[in-house]
Amino acid sequence: MDHPETPADGVPPASAPLVLRGREVGRDGRAVRPVVMAVLNRTTDSFYAPARVPDDAAALAAAERAYADGAEILDVGGVRAGHGTPVDEAEEIRRVVPFVAAVRRGVPDLLVSVDTWRAGVARAAIDAGADLVNDTWAGHDPGLVEVAGAAGVGVVCSHTGGAVPRTDPYRVEYPDVSDVQVPRGTCTSDTGEADGRDGLLADVVATLRAAAERAVACGVPRESVLVDPTHDFGKNTWHSLHLLRRTGALAGLGFPLLMALSRKDFVGETLDLPPEERLEGTLAATAVAAWLGARVFRAHDVAATRRVLDLVAAVRDEVPPAAALRGLA
Repeated sequence: MDHPETPADGVPPASAPLVLRGREVGRDGRAVRPVVMAVLNRTTDSFYAPARVPDDAAALAAAERAYADGAEILDVGGVRAGHGTPVDEAEEIRRVVPFVAAVRRGVPDLLVSVDTWRAGVARAAIDAGADLVNDTWAGHDPGLVEVAGAAGVGVVCSHTGGAVPRTDPYRVEYPDVSDVQVPRGTCTSDTGEADGRDGLLADVVATLRAAAERAVACGVPRESVLVDPTHDFGKNTWHSLHLLRRTGALAGLGFPLLMALSRKDFVGETLDLPPEERLEGTLAATAVAAWLGARVFRAHDVAATRRVLDLVAAVRDEVPPAAALRGLA
């Protein structure tokens, strides 16, 4: 069964394909599945306890399990995103870089991403075999994208609204839509009436477009530049929900779109649940974003995320059902 490269009527367009090290991630013949990026934190204090794997042997086993469950990328972090014990560059390298090399040896088909805002950590991780640098703090270290470009690896461009590493948002505000140019395709109805909350969207779109173009100018292949609206970073729960419903505008930026939704506070606050009970909310948000065209999903729960994405991809007519016997046999 052939599957179209362009979406069927009524199906939102997908964001651009992701290519890392010359490999189109998620493609199998003409079928293209959304991509799961598994989370693995080499920390003792990250917000979701099951993702904390400081032990080397346990971490490698977790990487193998993520690959078996359907992840194509492993995102390795050495520092908690929020407030916590200070971690200097040398300690972050110690936590992350030898493990990147171990994954390269032990699970060679699993692409490796390093979640860092430091150029020095990125350089050491790339030397150890990393394929992607996930800069969740929006270019806080301007040299990081230059390191990625010099090596020809991928990079994630993010949006934090100006927040600096390891800080939480406090009474964050964005301009009203009347004060900004709203990107095309962001109206709420056929009448063309815009949503006043799209000032946030305009800020995210402008920031991500500029960061992505700088990455390309620094040598990162265009198809290896991911854009991430970065839910919760520099945003409150209303902001993150609005960006989720506006996924289609972000998918239209011309770059692969990453969604990091897994068990985040906007999910927890929407449902009034702690991190341990946010799976269903995360999967609901994942399905919405996948339908609206997001390409890559950073996830703690790989198998469950893989199943949700495969179902959405089948509805979008991007992949066939694994078995289609009902009524035929």
